Amino acid sequence: MSSSAPAGAGAQPVPPAVSCRQLALGFARVGISGFGGVLPFARHVLVERERWLDDAEFTALLAAGHMLPGPNIINMSVMVGRRFAGARGAVAAFCGLVVPPALLFLLVAVIYQRVADIDAVRRVSLGIGAAAAGLIFGAGISLARALPRGAWVWPIVVAAFVAVALLRWPLAWVLGVLGGLGIAFAWRETR
Repeated sequence: MSSSAPAGAGAQPVPPAVSCRQLALGFARVGISGFGGVLPFARHVLVERERWLDDAEFTALLAAGHMLPGPNIINMSVMVGRRFAGARGAVAAFCGLVVPPALLFLLVAVIYQRVADIDAVRRVSLGIGAAAAGLIFGAGISLARALPRGAWVWPIVVAAFVAVALLRWPLAWVLGVLGGLGIAFAWRETR
């Protein structure tokens, strides 16, 4: 969470000092914790545990990450790393997010190859999938709390869900149309 500048200084909020090592370790925690979907863990680490961002900042960076090519959490790691420690911070956050989980994944893949035929292992895999779905749903609720309170927000949320989840429309088109509508409504509301 950013701290405020002295009263009357008229300066922008100053982000807390975060080292490249802290960024790498924080994003390693995110990457290792969230196989298959790190969003709930990213929010927990960045907003609740480390307090590097508040909910509004997290939501804004997540939205920006969705608009850029590539996985949104990787985009977010680069943006957060750059914000706190420049280009070196961006590299540290990216490497922290990607390298430890990749090594862990290779280890798990070797082990899983040997035990995949065991019925208990299959049942554990199903249980992990259900838990991951619940975590993602919980993160969605947390993100929804950070949304603006205008009457226009919820129809856009419902339209996005229907378009992507039920009608299976391409995400890029849905984001383009509904994101544009959301920007227009927010701009109109702030005027």
